[in-house]
Amino acid sequence: MAERPLDLHGRPLGVLRLSLTARCNLACPYCCPDLEDPPDLLTLAERVALVEATVGLGVHTLRLTGGEPLLHRRLEELIAALQPLRQREPHDPRGALREIALTSNGVLLGAERARQLKEAGLDRITLSLDGTDGASVARMAGLGGAAAGGAVLEKVLAAIRHARAAGFDPARGELKLNAVITRSGNADQLLPLAELARQQGLELRLIEFMDVGNRNGWAPEQVLPAAEMVARIGAAWPLEPVGRTPHGTASRWRYRDRDGLHLAVVASITAPFCGDCNRLRITADGVAYSCLFAANGTDLRPWLRPRSEPARLRQALEGLWRARSDRWSEERQEAADQRPAPAEMAYLGG
Repeated sequence: MAERPLDLHGRPLGVLRLSLTARCNLACPYCCPDLEDPPDLLTLAERVALVEATVGLGVHTLRLTGGEPLLHRRLEELIAALQPLRQREPHDPRGALREIALTSNGVLLGAERARQLKEAGLDRITLSLDGTDGASVARMAGLGGAAAGGAVLEKVLAAIRHARAAGFDPARGELKLNAVITRSGNADQLLPLAELARQQGLELRLIEFMDVGNRNGWAPEQVLPAAEMVARIGAAWPLEPVGRTPHGTASRWRYRDRDGLHLAVVASITAPFCGDCNRLRITADGVAYSCLFAANGTDLRPWLRPRSEPARLRQALEGLWRARSDRWSEERQEAADQRPAPAEMAYLGG
């Protein structure tokens, strides 16, 4: 296998988060998605070319994101087109893609769509749900009232059933639940969300409210620290630590009373994990960002148009990665005054 590039902190490239759209059918205030996509989105062929180039540099996991990726009409076609990268031998010098995952709010995940995604070759789905009643869901999804929130809640619960029926097995980590927690927004939902996830047999991933973008009203006092979340849930259902896997974002705990069931927290604010971050993000219009909190990216379209130039594209991506020095979450306190305005989360795929 060819030597894989390392960034300036010695971190390898391993995960590509590819945004398919900046649009969303919800309006979560911590994300603030756009109503319309930026112009000149990447084509399916261009996305395939980008994934193949990054696989050649060490990417083994692809996460398809948005906005809401289920709004992308060619989603299944894209997943199917990437399967040849999955079929390469592990030691193929061109690299091999091991896993394709999807993050979705679940509202559009009907039974047929779940089956189509599985048949196309999707490995994992993580669904998002920030509350367990209509009022809290509406508040966290930017909806008009409890009735609208209740309708979303029912659709997400149905999406869990559809994903499970399509073959996404929670016991193998193929179906998980995300929840972003803010102190004034849904901190009261911690125990209800944990109880729901326990009932469903799902790993719940609790995410600290992050200072991504310029329009989500982030304030440090609105962050509920991951340690506090774990303490509250552990008081109800005793937990024992499992830890964080190398290059992973989530620290995990095991429920003592439920063999094989876990709770996870993503503590980007209070316990950052920049030291071994291996993620590259590419927006729906082809701009690469080497950090979720970055202000500026690299437009990759010059190496994709009018036709893809694989060697030059790979060279550009390799140069971007080798020059990477990002560790914003670890520098947050010292460098806050010098920080340029970051890109919006809806562009970067979270």
